[in-house]
Amino acid sequence: MTASDPDVPMILRGAFASHALSTDPAELDAHSVDKGPLEHWQVHRPRAVVFPESTQDVQKLVRLSAEHGFALITRGAGTSVSGGANTTEGSVVLNLARMNRILAMRPEDEVAVVEPGVINADLNAAAAEHGLMYAPDPASYRISTIGGNVATNAGGLRCAKYGVTRDSVLALDVVLADGTLIHTGQATFKGVAGYDLTSLFVGSEGTLGIVVGVTVRLRHLSEHTETIAAFFEELTTAAQGVLEIGKARVQPAITELLDHNTMLALDEAQGSDLAGRGNTLLLIQTDGHGAAIEAEIIREVLRGLGALVSDPGSTESERLIELRRHARGDGVVTEVRVGEDVAVPRSKLVDYIRAIEGLAEEHQVQLKVVAHAGDGNLHPTFSVPSAELSPGTAPETTANDDAASAARPEGTSVTVDPAADDPAASAMLRLNAALDGSVRLALEMGGTISGEHGIGTYKLRWLDWEQSEEVIAVQRRIKDVFDPEHRLNPGRAIL
Repeated sequence: MTASDPDVPMILRGAFASHALSTDPAELDAHSVDKGPLEHWQVHRPRAVVFPESTQDVQKLVRLSAEHGFALITRGAGTSVSGGANTTEGSVVLNLARMNRILAMRPEDEVAVVEPGVINADLNAAAAEHGLMYAPDPASYRISTIGGNVATNAGGLRCAKYGVTRDSVLALDVVLADGTLIHTGQATFKGVAGYDLTSLFVGSEGTLGIVVGVTVRLRHLSEHTETIAAFFEELTTAAQGVLEIGKARVQPAITELLDHNTMLALDEAQGSDLAGRGNTLLLIQTDGHGAAIEAEIIREVLRGLGALVSDPGSTESERLIELRRHARGDGVVTEVRVGEDVAVPRSKLVDYIRAIEGLAEEHQVQLKVVAHAGDGNLHPTFSVPSAELSPGTAPETTANDDAASAARPEGTSVTVDPAADDPAASAMLRLNAALDGSVRLALEMGGTISGEHGIGTYKLRWLDWEQSEEVIAVQRRIKDVFDPEHRLNPGRAIL
């Protein structure tokens, strides 16, 4: 150790109580990765993990970071699937999980104030006691934190009607890179004083500041919901059904699409019998006092397209909503997968699905499609049987938020020699060619490389496919203003 390389663990021990600091190797290793895809050379053991319990603790750590020059990786539940919370060399992890209090619940204003470590499901449970809900509901809502949801501008099943996280965040308390605490936004639904810094921080993946408080808008929790399961023989017909529902001027709370391969995987993992009833499932939920009326309109539209549609009052449909949250590969140990989180204009949904079906055929890989079809956010997953990969070639096993027991993380690639006459190398090249092609197709159709998971470290390779040099340069200048030494979540979100 040199004078320019301070003993960071020792410095932290002098500042934090033992229960708020860990240098245990197992703890460090657990915090070195999230649920995103990483190559082995990208895994770095952090110097320490700090568990602040107050805003003052966060400020103290940030000021030590500024004084001694070490990077801070902010983390909640670690459910990022894009590498938003994996550590960088020499960094310290700031784990906000213990800042998990609901500070205020104001039902008459339909507002709550929470710390970043509050679990999404816990906030919803507290709001439900007052007949309210927090609308954003990512598939990981039972374990993901509000702070993490804010960092990635998380989406979920209800986005088409209620919007993404940004649409439910009114104000933020943020610790800046020098330890200064600022408050942005208002506790009112309307407010246009000054620049919209709140929206700037939402989705910035911890690169501009550390969120220590969130004021969220709550919505009315509907006493009336109707859930519809519609089975189609053709995937593209089901996608067309989404557009026809829109033409009928009905706005469901949830509109989810699952293709046949996804249903097969669900049947195997969950004991359901979806795949025998059709090739594609559209799962739709209406809410509000007009839920039954809207549901009947939707049933009529979908029957007109030849769908097998569930009857009113079906109890199975509610269970299918929960199954959908596990629809991206639970328990699949016989395949290696790469997948993504793209979004396209809803009018391009049918075209996009047809195009990626062609990609799968071209590259001789299997395809599963799960989509938040109501807002055009798709999760195509390409796979090959594990048997095609020789021992030691397959990516290391980790999980993602939608598939806690998945064999490999989505998007995982391995370094192979393209010239090698190796079936395993060929399989991985085919998978990644299909993945890149799916991203390019989304962009060609006016879409985006990330609908809800963020850029993290993994998707940086595609960012300049979507954004111009000028836009990327502006973002770099913004980063320089808020974090001139690039100590906050370095190496992610922007190039």
